[in-house]
Amino acid sequence: MLNGDLIKAIEEMRASMESYVEENRAKNGLNLKTDKEVIDYVKEQNISSIRLWFTDLLGFPKIFSITPRELESAFKEGMGFDGSSVHGYSRIHESDMIALPSAKTAQLIPFRIGGSKAIRMFAKVTTPDGKDYPRDPRNILKRNLEELVHHGLTDMYVGPEAEYFYFKNGTSPEILDSAGYFDMVPRDVGDPIRELTIFALESMGIEVEYAHHEVAPSQHEIDLKYKNALRMADNLQTYKWLVKEIAGRLGMHATFMPKPLARENGSGMHVHISLFRKETNAFFDETEPPYLSRTGRQFTAGVLKHAPEICMVTNQWVNSYKRLVPGFEAPVYIAWAQQNRSALVRVPKYKPGKETATRIEARFPDAACNPYLAFSVLLRAGLKGIENDYELMPESTEDLYEQTPAERESKGVRLLPDTLYGAVQIAMRSELMREALGEEALEHLVQTKLGECMEHRLYVSPKELDDYMKL
Repeated sequence: MLNGDLIKAIEEMRASMESYVEENRAKNGLNLKTDKEVIDYVKEQNISSIRLWFTDLLGFPKIFSITPRELESAFKEGMGFDGSSVHGYSRIHESDMIALPSAKTAQLIPFRIGGSKAIRMFAKVTTPDGKDYPRDPRNILKRNLEELVHHGLTDMYVGPEAEYFYFKNGTSPEILDSAGYFDMVPRDVGDPIRELTIFALESMGIEVEYAHHEVAPSQHEIDLKYKNALRMADNLQTYKWLVKEIAGRLGMHATFMPKPLARENGSGMHVHISLFRKETNAFFDETEPPYLSRTGRQFTAGVLKHAPEICMVTNQWVNSYKRLVPGFEAPVYIAWAQQNRSALVRVPKYKPGKETATRIEARFPDAACNPYLAFSVLLRAGLKGIENDYELMPESTEDLYEQTPAERESKGVRLLPDTLYGAVQIAMRSELMREALGEEALEHLVQTKLGECMEHRLYVSPKELDDYMKL
């Protein structure tokens, strides 16, 4: 149950955010398009902190602030920073990087930071000579999205379902409630905190479709409305930051760790994907169920075939593979279905009149991934299926968890790698990963992940001591 002090703190924070956002709302909302519109807004609303965001190779947001007097120069020339201090970026002898803010991404942060009114913008990272920096994750996604045109396509739309946990602090996984899937108050203690987060998201132009308590105790989900892949990756970075920031301001801790609680469901991020030719959904075909076009079938076949290769990105931590085990609603078997949620990819059933909603749902990624890289490798895997005319395997209608290994093998159902080390071994030999990420980014990720595997291999856990000390 929420105690009175926490209820009061949530209500006060909501009231404060509402008045703050209304007071600082631009005449046209905050749908700014040009450098001049951002500069004018900053002057009109007396904004004192402009925060530029970019992302390191592992997906951690990097943020630095500039003052209003530097804003015009930042738009024209960019702001320099030391790339050698950012994970996965430049080496020390080629460390100068430039961050160029994108006016279209400007949004008011819905509360003061250190007493300052602040806006945030995502920045494009370039080299000093103006070239897009090839290891910047946002640039990597943009480069992969350019491949759509070679297939007569224009857009990749994405709708993620990113799960997370609320805990009482950041040092131990002490749950706030024992509620379950779709449970309501008073059991769902996180409900008012989720509502506060939704308000913050909507105030920053990030549309929300659903929010609810998830299966595990103290586990939650806020589903963002589908957008094009680049904007959605930006939205996801903002979403994860807001979830954690608001929880922290209320004296709690939020985590997107894939498996924080033993013997409970972990947190995944089901990713709904569709490709468009301008206004037409390239995945829809009205002729026969499941109303998935040849393009959609080929794309799905590509994701299934290459899923083991891309796991190092979609599930990038040692802990990710403690979620990907049978029996905890996490898919491990490489198959597809319409309703069977034990399959790796689901094709949601078509609803008449909802042609634009035809999509596939990749169920194996988790929200601790780098969204720019995850969307890149999912896209490349699907496009490989289109390029090579992959045939989609038959639909799996039976519960794969209940079948024997021999039964699954007879149907050609493979498994995802069951450890990060296994995923790295597959990824380092993958031509698809090399094409999607670039040689340098892939090599750096491989070396980083091999180091993480070794660190965990050398660690002796309390359970090992309990099990083996008396042998």
